[in-house]
This record gives sequence, C-alpha cells and structure tokens, in this order.
Amino acid sequence: MRGSSSRIRQDLTNRTIRRLDVLAAATCLDDLNLPDFNFHRLKGKPTRYSIHINGPFCITFEWQDTDCWRVDLEQYH
Repeated sequence: MRGSSSRIRQDLTNRTIRRLDVLAAATCLDDLNLPDFNFHRLKGKPTRYSIHINGPFCITFEWQDTDCWRVDLEQYH
C-alpha cells in the first residue's frame, strides 16, 4: 500500500503499514491469524474484525468474499 502516513503517529507508522500490507494480501480471514496481530471478530453489526497495532490502537475492517472493506485505524479505550 502506498500513500501519506502524515496523519498517523510516527511510532505507529511502520507497524500499521506492515499490517495493512498483510491485510491487502489476505484472501481469507485465516490469513490474518498471525502472532502479535491479536486478530478477532468484534461484537455488533455489521460484522467487523480487529488487528492489534500497539497499545489501544487497532485496525478494524469488514470482510466480504476475499477482500476487506471500510478499513479504519482506531484507538480503543
């Protein structure tokens, strides 16, 4: 993935980009069940999933067929 990361805290940039690269390459949800990702389904509708970045920061997204949609960087807590 390419683009500007100026809106992401400097200490989160590399980890965020690595996880977004894995997310872009994934063809099924099992591809995201990696060490240190703390990949899990979130409660609620629509069904969303989370990948841990650092501290309270996570990437959340929806999954349809073989691709992710509505990807967000969120701070929990």
